[in-house]
Amino acid sequence: MKNEQQFDVWKNDLEPVLSSKTEEFQLMGYDKATNEEVWQCVMHKLKKKKEFIRFHALVNEIFTLRVSDYMNQLTIEAYKGPDLLSSSYEDELGALLGEVEKPEDTRAD
Repeated sequence: MKNEQQFDVWKNDLEPVLSSKTEEFQLMGYDKATNEEVWQCVMHKLKKKKEFIRFHALVNEIFTLRVSDYMNQLTIEAYKGPDLLSSSYEDELGALLGEVEKPEDTRAD
């Protein structure tokens, strides 16, 4: 059985590291960078690795994250976009269409 790593356990301990990297990106002109986006980018990068990652190696991955890797990940996620065929979006779309199709009773003649 494969042991899954649980990086989320370390996430609170890594907040200062994430904040430092986010501030670095913001100083470079990427004002909308957030800790969560940096975390997701690093997690995406690490899920490809097969070996066990220790805490200090995770810190190193965060500190060595390049702006180009971060922006590439954001671009890929933007292209993927939301799943417009999921049931939650169908419900939301139905509600919006219901509002559009309602006759307006408050029209002034």
